[in-house]
Amino acid sequence: MTKAAIIILAGTDGHDNLGRLVNGLETAKEFAETDGDEVQLIFDGAGTQWIPELEDESSDYHELYHAVREDASACEFCSGAFGVEDAVADAGVVMLDDHDGHPSIRSLVGDEYDVITF
Repeated sequence: MTKAAIIILAGTDGHDNLGRLVNGLETAKEFAETDGDEVQLIFDGAGTQWIPELEDESSDYHELYHAVREDASACEFCSGAFGVEDAVADAGVVMLDDHDGHPSIRSLVGDEYDVITF
């Protein structure tokens, strides 16, 4: 069994960040589709800005996001810092605040997750 934590840090500006988002979502989907694997998809930092965009049904990546949405969470502090806290809450995405308002990467490592950032 493989355990992976996919962390989206890339913001919404620029083609390169879009590529990071899509690659992160595709990677999370691959783990989610593999029997016995566990995946956590965490939007952190500027990556939290993607959630309202991906919730929009007109987004080109709405379906890909929804394929892994049940595994998604977001940094509580960064959701507020990047002005998307209400949108994240409205989307029903779990907000993590394990370590000073942020997700605990140490806990993921301690739980034997491979941490992959995009």
